[in-house]
Amino acid sequence: MLQTGNGRTSGAKRWALALTLGAGLGLSGCTGSTTGVYPQFDGRGPTQAAPSGDVLGNGSVRVALLLPKSATANAGEIATVFRNAAELAMNDFQGADIQVLVKDTGGTAEGGRAAAQQAISEGAELILGPVFSPAVSGAGQAARTAGVPVVAFSSDASAAARGVYLLSFMPQQDTARVISYASSQGRRSFAALIPDNGYGAVVEAAFRQSVGRAGGRIVAIERYKVDAARGVDSADLQAKTNTIAEAAKQADAIFLPDGGSVPGYIAQILSAKGIGRDKVTFLGSGQWDNTQVLNEPALAGGLYPAPVKPGFTAFAQRYQAAYGSAPPRNATLAYDATRLAAGLVSNAGPRRFATGVLTNRDGFLGVDGVFRFNSDGTNERGLAIYEATGSGSRLVDPAPQAFPVGS
Repeated sequence: MLQTGNGRTSGAKRWALALTLGAGLGLSGCTGSTTGVYPQFDGRGPTQAAPSGDVLGNGSVRVALLLPKSATANAGEIATVFRNAAELAMNDFQGADIQVLVKDTGGTAEGGRAAAQQAISEGAELILGPVFSPAVSGAGQAARTAGVPVVAFSSDASAAARGVYLLSFMPQQDTARVISYASSQGRRSFAALIPDNGYGAVVEAAFRQSVGRAGGRIVAIERYKVDAARGVDSADLQAKTNTIAEAAKQADAIFLPDGGSVPGYIAQILSAKGIGRDKVTFLGSGQWDNTQVLNEPALAGGLYPAPVKPGFTAFAQRYQAAYGSAPPRNATLAYDATRLAAGLVSNAGPRRFATGVLTNRDGFLGVDGVFRFNSDGTNERGLAIYEATGSGSRLVDPAPQAFPVGS
């Protein structure tokens, strides 16, 4: 089996938050969208009980961090990393007036609901996490009843809702960014090889929409089998690659959103059939941002979207120094979420977690660049475009440093 990767002016006071990595660097307030009020939430928080379990910080405002500490497989490791990243954020934000109540969801819907209820009973005014979609759903139900907003880490857009905001990296945005850039470089005819699973369904829908928006055409889409336990079916992948090879002769770009060894394997087969980098541009997703893909000669010249890299590099160095291991790429989610909470407490006063504050259209600046929350709970991020070189990557189109005025 193959490896798969899984300012503007206004008469009203407005807010935006700059989250900086360096210790001692403060938050910058600037113009942004008008603040609003989250239903049932008045900024004071519910009556507080004494917090139980793991608590980070000793500030006056309580927020919860919901993690799958007791879940199976590698979920417990994710919980440890995210907890460490939140602690690092607290250490970097000197004088943060928050307490972070770390609660265990077990990775389940019921666990998420129970963890959220406990945290809210202990005075949490904002919930950070959970990580997995079922737990987000459970926590969101409890939080919505209490009028407490959620900033979750799942990349499943179906988990988003009003008051339940996703901070994660969304596959839909990856797809839209790389197709838009490829189109701007003259690519008009697109083919795709996509995993036949939930992730594949999401990126296929985004691919179709993005190509249509760009005025391009789709010449072929093939879906290869993926088994949850065994990974990609190599025989089926080879068969689907052979099938698409003929149609791909009419394409000038081929979309390969999977990660791991899959895109390199596909590119090698296509190159052997005369469909290489001199004929087409290979397009990837954020899952390409690893050495296995970037050091594959057959993918040299391929394009993929990713957050700005210097911020993560600096964060990873700080994390390594503090905890003795390298953090996974998504560890910045917990770091930025914690800094977001601390910064809003510092800047926005009693309206700190109101809807209009969390969804201001100027957004926020984190380790991975600019981001903002939409009213439906999804997010938008400023992504760069990188080119795989066969020995790493190079930046070809910088990420935006701000969102367009009026967007």
